[in-house]
Amino acid sequence: MDKMRLGIVVSEFNYDITMMMLERAQSHAEFLGLDVTHVVKVPGVYDIPFALKKLLRREDVDGAVVLGAVIEGDTSHDEVVMQQAARRILDIALEEGKPVGLGVTGHGMTRLQAEERIERAKNAVEAAYKLWVRTREL
Repeated sequence: MDKMRLGIVVSEFNYDITMMMLERAQSHAEFLGLDVTHVVKVPGVYDIPFALKKLLRREDVDGAVVLGAVIEGDTSHDEVVMQQAARRILDIALEEGKPVGLGVTGHGMTRLQAEERIERAKNAVEAAYKLWVRTREL
């Protein structure tokens, strides 16, 4: 079986958390024998779908992982960002016919909860890889 060529889109907002998520994702991809071909940093979770669509259209990308942390603020902004981004991320995966692992945590999280969920970036890599393997022959 060929190596999966994985792209990663990561939000820079809450940088201290998301860069640790990126490190975990890259490390787990290496553990699984995947080839991370591109890492795209975007300003925030809301911006992920734009970069994701361009990334999935590349011939050298078989699937992707999106990473971010949506932490609760004083308004419902975090809820709106998360709902819209998650919906569009799924839409893009379906439109492009390539798996996308959702490694965006939130909404409603505290900073401490976001820190406790850093390791979930590995789950997103695992999900994208499993979906790629299991659907290659369909």
